[in-house]
Amino acid sequence: MPSTRPTFDELMVRCRTAAHLEMRDSYAVDYEEGPFADWRAGRRLDPGDRSSWWRPWLDVISETVSRGSTVRRARIVSEPVSEYTRFLHSGTFTNVAAGEQVRWLPRRNASDLALPGNDFWLFDDEWVHWNHFNGDGEWAGEEITDDPTAAKLCAAAFDAVWERAVPHDNYKIK
Repeated sequence: MPSTRPTFDELMVRCRTAAHLEMRDSYAVDYEEGPFADWRAGRRLDPGDRSSWWRPWLDVISETVSRGSTVRRARIVSEPVSEYTRFLHSGTFTNVAAGEQVRWLPRRNASDLALPGNDFWLFDDEWVHWNHFNGDGEWAGEEITDDPTAAKLCAAAFDAVWERAVPHDNYKIK
């Protein structure tokens, strides 16, 4: 019997709203090569050269927003921030340019919030896409559910973070 559970891509293509909560200070990246290594070596993305930005992800965001959908991302970060968070922050202007709304919340301002144990995407306040990571920050798989209790928890957590978080253009790295 085929699965009726949509994939992440299917959820993104059909959503009206998408909310993404990131709660880690670093994610596993190859320190020797790739965008993070380039950034560590001093290379920065050129705001005038859109073709050099993260593809195809930013195209997905642009297409989603152009359909009239809202895409929001909130990041809870420790301060002073990690080197990886500095890297994320320096390139987030590309997400914003693609139409994503992004906010940052210092972890000390999230202490009294009820938060899920994993990063997630929430689609239309109904579908939760959990991202699992191991202790070293390597991606360890995904899980997609339409469990109403999980969706309600994620919606409440995201809204609480969003309300306190600082819009990307106003968040200054410490």
